[in-house]
Amino acid sequence: MTEPVRRALLSVSDKTGLIDFARKLVSLGIELVSTGGTAKALAEAGLPVLEVSGITGFPEIMDGRVKTLHPTIHGGLLGIRSNAEHKAAMARHDITPIGLLVVNLYPFEATVARGASWEDTVENIDVGGPAMIRAAAKNHDDVTVIVDSADYDTVAGELAGGGNTTTLATRRGLAAKAFARTASYDAAISQWFGAQSGEPFNSYFATGGSKLQALRYGENPHQKAAFYATPGESFGIAAARQLQGKELSYNNINDTDAALECLAEFASGDQPACVIVKHANPCGVAVGGSSVEAYRKALACDPVSAFGGIIALNHGLDSATAAEITELFTEVIIAPYADEEAIEIVARKKNLRLLLLDGRPLSGAGLSVKSVGGGLLVQTRDTMSVDAMALRVVTRRQPTPAELDDLRFAFRVAKHVKSNAIVYAKDGATVGIGAGQMSRVDSARIAARKNEDVSRESGRAKPSILGSVVASDAFFPFPDGLLQAAEAGATAVIQPGGSMKDDDVIRAADERGLAMVFTGIRHFRH
Repeated sequence: MTEPVRRALLSVSDKTGLIDFARKLVSLGIELVSTGGTAKALAEAGLPVLEVSGITGFPEIMDGRVKTLHPTIHGGLLGIRSNAEHKAAMARHDITPIGLLVVNLYPFEATVARGASWEDTVENIDVGGPAMIRAAAKNHDDVTVIVDSADYDTVAGELAGGGNTTTLATRRGLAAKAFARTASYDAAISQWFGAQSGEPFNSYFATGGSKLQALRYGENPHQKAAFYATPGESFGIAAARQLQGKELSYNNINDTDAALECLAEFASGDQPACVIVKHANPCGVAVGGSSVEAYRKALACDPVSAFGGIIALNHGLDSATAAEITELFTEVIIAPYADEEAIEIVARKKNLRLLLLDGRPLSGAGLSVKSVGGGLLVQTRDTMSVDAMALRVVTRRQPTPAELDDLRFAFRVAKHVKSNAIVYAKDGATVGIGAGQMSRVDSARIAARKNEDVSRESGRAKPSILGSVVASDAFFPFPDGLLQAAEAGATAVIQPGGSMKDDDVIRAADERGLAMVFTGIRHFRH
């Protein structure tokens, strides 16, 4: 059985809940030891506290860089109470056991997020804190370690009800959290150094994050899951604020992320845009003169697939758009902001999740990490925009200005459709999307067939795909995919090029009177 806690060391940057917790410790007769700003805060609150320098006999030096790295501190944390030799060494060197350690680290991640200088960022790398945390967590049989103020009440309750002791289960759980925290902290430091050096792919790769949400289950009910925020700039789904609706699920988060990644192709300063996603694939994307017009055009692409989907807007959610969206069963709406009337309209659908980004970026740079059996695949994120590409017309016919606008639009969308991806577009809206097929020809056929079905069901005299343009995320290996698009009614094509059969594909386009543009850039998505 562990010894009662008689001495606690507290050294925190984030002082949330500190004073109330420390008062509870003092009421239990536990001696407080502290450093710098934490000791000052405790003393100003009228609590008795010993400075670390008072028990080590050594002052803080080098602007506080060296204060807790001392045998009196680490011996008090690492000494095994049931080990006679350890106890003898502690007695011989006048080391008092430390039964409780409370540390949260220098705010390195927040320092990076605010774009601080190199010097300021390096100075916010904690050294003594992680060393103490690891020491206490290693010796969890005898020491309780807290790295999260959310655990103050639990520990205070156990100490009060257990004669100044905590349960082994609690100490092991807190030790696991402590090691996860230092690992995540070191991962943030490692990734920052890699980014600064321009070489993110070192011999060792570390990644980590802080838990935003425990999820009911994963992709399927038999799978466990949680949602974590990575360090650095706050953007995308991890930065969103949920205003109402049911708790987000694993699939909601994954699909909303896909919607935001596509929406990021249409900056908020541009004309209003709407992206509708189902199972991580866009099923309708459009721009318009207003958010409601963009929504109507996006929905018209595939209203059947949009049922139960995710709707993302790059401009605010207004009442007119909210009224139309809520006519269809929707899982999530996400927008930069929403006006009060729109919020009231959405509130009538109590399960509908409304997320707001409050001005935070839709997407960002950095690394993409995918787990595979026994390892991780890591790559830089695909931030290449069609606007930055040197487009090359390879056919006899030049695209018209209107076709060129739609070609760029379609290629933006194709970047976010699972490969093999084919996107038909007209007048700033998708009119057919073929996703995730093993054959590019099948993607072209499926997109055309879906347009025929939608056009027929909506009472159009002719399929809206007629006169459209088509985008392919990768090259056409043979003319057959392009010919399928031409038969569907496309008049212009955008694709990366680079096939051994490019000449045959170009010849087929010329024979059909198509204009074709090569981007030189591929956008596979798996």
